[in-house]
Amino acid sequence: MTATTCPNSTDLRIDGDRLWADLVALAAIGSYDDEATGLVGVNRQSLTDEDRAGRELLISWMEELGLEVTIDEMGTIFGRREGLEPELAPVLVGSHIDTVATAGAFDGCLGVLGGLAVIRAFAEAGLQPRRPIVVAAWTEEEGVRFGTDMLGSAVAAGRLSLDYAYGLTDETGARFGDELRRIGFKGERPVHIDPPHAYLECHIEQGPVLAQEDRVIGIVTGVQSISWQKVTLHGRAAHAGTTPTELRIDAGLAAAQIIVEVRRMVDSGAYGRLRATVGRIETSPGLPSVVPDRAEITVDLRNPDDEHMARAEADLAAFLERLPDSQPGLRVEAAQMARTKAVPFSEAVQDTLETAAKERGYDSIRLMSGAGHDAQEMAAIAPAAMVFVRGQHHGISHNPREYSTPEDCRAGVEVLASAVKELSS
Repeated sequence: MTATTCPNSTDLRIDGDRLWADLVALAAIGSYDDEATGLVGVNRQSLTDEDRAGRELLISWMEELGLEVTIDEMGTIFGRREGLEPELAPVLVGSHIDTVATAGAFDGCLGVLGGLAVIRAFAEAGLQPRRPIVVAAWTEEEGVRFGTDMLGSAVAAGRLSLDYAYGLTDETGARFGDELRRIGFKGERPVHIDPPHAYLECHIEQGPVLAQEDRVIGIVTGVQSISWQKVTLHGRAAHAGTTPTELRIDAGLAAAQIIVEVRRMVDSGAYGRLRATVGRIETSPGLPSVVPDRAEITVDLRNPDDEHMARAEADLAAFLERLPDSQPGLRVEAAQMARTKAVPFSEAVQDTLETAAKERGYDSIRLMSGAGHDAQEMAAIAPAAMVFVRGQHHGISHNPREYSTPEDCRAGVEVLASAVKELSS
């Protein structure tokens, strides 16, 4: 179909009420009362019973739209709307529906349900694009259960192997491959994906920039480098009252020293725009009157510059090696959980999104993503970019206070629809 016979991009009307209703319905699966905020949060971690229920709801919506639904060996769900030339590489729209343990309703879900809203808009406009359009819901994007983020898309793009993914375990020792079978979502579609014509993803920003700039839409230029490490510290348990300080091997103290050190690295300015977070701290035996004999922490490093990231990782490793000097007998173990390089997005796809935003009447800005996304994995095999939607409450995410207005959600998906129309025609 030529561009002259297609409706204008702005004629693709997004049903904002249906999009919002879908977000609310999906958020009800895995919902819980969050005591810290007094709000209702979402806990729908990957390959849990709640995740299975969310997947089943998503598939029912895909089938309602007449999409061809397939599931790959990683459990990723694909819904395909055929094009006039089925042999052409499709435009792939995707994100995820798995969540962290304290999630809101928008992270990932907006991208998947927004993709369905785009398909619905095409159907209502009577538009049959030249290329197929495929909506993907990737498995285990968050990485909180099995320790590796963007897992489904990373295996699909070939960065990680299927055997590696199947062998990952959660805190209880449950294997990814076994859990995938348990919930009934080990599909038959080969996991390695043929390169799409382009990949698009709509997502909440998860940060404060768009709100500060008073912009609804952000065009994402790329994703910064991300490094996750688990550091385990082995000390010696001792009575808190009877053991002299100089005779202790305090794993909790060592954990605190690491936390202070990574903040010092950030504040030093020696590593560019480094961000560092210790998001998990556990000590054993966890009693008020016992010096911890074991501590486990996670260190999350992020940097838009690969060289600065490598230097930060090397200096942190050197610090960990020196740490036992302050407490002879302390043993330190560090294990890499995840590592991705900085990923630039396609300039051409960014331009398409920016033009789409302008046509829709939205003044956009370009910005880099501080969080990881499935788009960075797809960028290794196809032109890819993302559209960010403004978040409220300083852009808070991974928290029940995560919120984007119905109007802003619709705006982001309108931009997505216009870009899909352009790229599929």
